[in-house]
Amino acid sequence: MTSANSQQRSPLLAAYAALVFAFIYLPIVVLILYSFNRDGVGGFPPRHFTLDWYRQLFSDAAIWDSVSNSLLVAAASVALALTLGLLAALALDRASFPGKALFRRLVLLPLILPGIITGLSLLMFAVFAGMQLSLLTVFLGHGTALISVATTEIFAGLQKIDRRQEEASLDLGATPWRTFWLVTLPNLKLSLIAAALLIFTLSMDEIAVTFFLYGREYTLPLEIWGRLRRGITPEINAISTLILVVSIILITVWYHLRTRSERS
Repeated sequence: MTSANSQQRSPLLAAYAALVFAFIYLPIVVLILYSFNRDGVGGFPPRHFTLDWYRQLFSDAAIWDSVSNSLLVAAASVALALTLGLLAALALDRASFPGKALFRRLVLLPLILPGIITGLSLLMFAVFAGMQLSLLTVFLGHGTALISVATTEIFAGLQKIDRRQEEASLDLGATPWRTFWLVTLPNLKLSLIAAALLIFTLSMDEIAVTFFLYGREYTLPLEIWGRLRRGITPEINAISTLILVVSIILITVWYHLRTRSERS
């Protein structure tokens, strides 16, 4: 009876899974199709395909200014989050100190906090510190909010390191600092690259924290959000399609590196 019931439920589960995936991914497919639709966002299915919206996109200076701002913020956020995340991961893996369990929970807290709470708290701190809102405050917000991502990835990498290599280096007369540079860091290479890719992707897509911290210069998500208030245009669909492609590539590389790290 159990086998028969499972066979009867199997088509229903498959249909349910297909509906869920359609609900999630069909709007993305429609967005991509409309980015090539000559008639804009009206009428489905699209019948006349064109690349004019992409040509218009590549000549839009405001969009590309926001792209350069996002790239600058994301690159700087990667550097800050990796540096502080590496130090936090080393402290969690190698050091013993009072309140270590609490420190670990606090480091990982931004992963579960709503972006609105994180952004508002960082805004209050910037006002308290007398900082003028600009790309600098956005970078500091992204970098600190994504430390938990770096800490998680690097800590997982530290757990897989063969400590005997470090002990051998120290026994052969190398200083702890030299051992760190020549032994520990090379063994963390995949974890660092994977963390950097994930942080970069999350920073490029971040809007909740950015909304509270930006000044006069927009990042790409804010530029898109501002234009959406005037309605959806095929140009927005085009830039969204490009963002989707880049995000998929980065996340695929991150997943491949993480899988490779877990197998090694």
